[in-house]
Amino acid sequence: MTEGVLVQKKTNAGESSGEMEEVTLIPKKAIDIKLEADIITPDSFAGKTTEEIGMLSVWQGPKTYPLSDFFEVMGSAGSSAAETLIRIKGDAMRVKRIGEGMSAGKIEIEGSAGMHVGTGMKGGEITVHGDVDSWAGMEMLGGLLHIKGNAGDHVGCAYRGKWHGMKGGRIVIEGSARHQLGGGMDGGEILVGGNVESFCGIRQNGGLIFVKGGALRGLGAEMAGGTIVVGGKIQRFAPAMENKITSGELELIGEFKKFTGDYAISKRAKGALYVSADTNPEL
Repeated sequence: MTEGVLVQKKTNAGESSGEMEEVTLIPKKAIDIKLEADIITPDSFAGKTTEEIGMLSVWQGPKTYPLSDFFEVMGSAGSSAAETLIRIKGDAMRVKRIGEGMSAGKIEIEGSAGMHVGTGMKGGEITVHGDVDSWAGMEMLGGLLHIKGNAGDHVGCAYRGKWHGMKGGRIVIEGSARHQLGGGMDGGEILVGGNVESFCGIRQNGGLIFVKGGALRGLGAEMAGGTIVVGGKIQRFAPAMENKITSGELELIGEFKKFTGDYAISKRAKGALYVSADTNPEL
């Protein structure tokens, strides 16, 4: 299979100046009803004592509870978000909205993470050592979200009823992702080491989606701008794409076909889609 190699650009999106203080969260018990925990951010923890962090409220169903009801809180936060590292030692798949809107600092999750991890994040760095649920990096503006496992649906998307998704930053998925990755994407980069499923890049207006593996169907549907690069097999190709050239501007190893579209929606479409020639000979 032809593989595309994207030149990695150096970024300081996840870096912070000076020494970092660390707050460790250790789950106390199995969580039944999912938690809404948008307070788990360096911005919320900065400048607070261990006791004050433990008293921050999370939602479970219709009620709020102290964070310390669910996690043992250890360590100390920095004086600013940029000086604060949050480490979750254990699985957090039933904890939603971790890192929502964060502007700086770091979050390390030594397990999986629930829905909306990194939603609207503006800066800093989140690393998830397991899988993530749907809506990761939704409407992201900056920073780095690094997922070492697989991702669910709607990574980097616009939320339901909205048209504009991720505008900046970088999402790296070492595994595969499911449906509608990068829906409504306006900017930034999403890099996927594995495969994607249906409607990757739907309504994309800008930014870069790079998929080292293959795609299922609906790739680039309603695409008006931006770039998609696919290194593997596309199972069901969108018929409205038009073939223009067989090489592109990115540094790629191997031969890629370039398509622009989606012309079913607009005759002035400017999006670019790069597809491996070896694994898609019928295109």
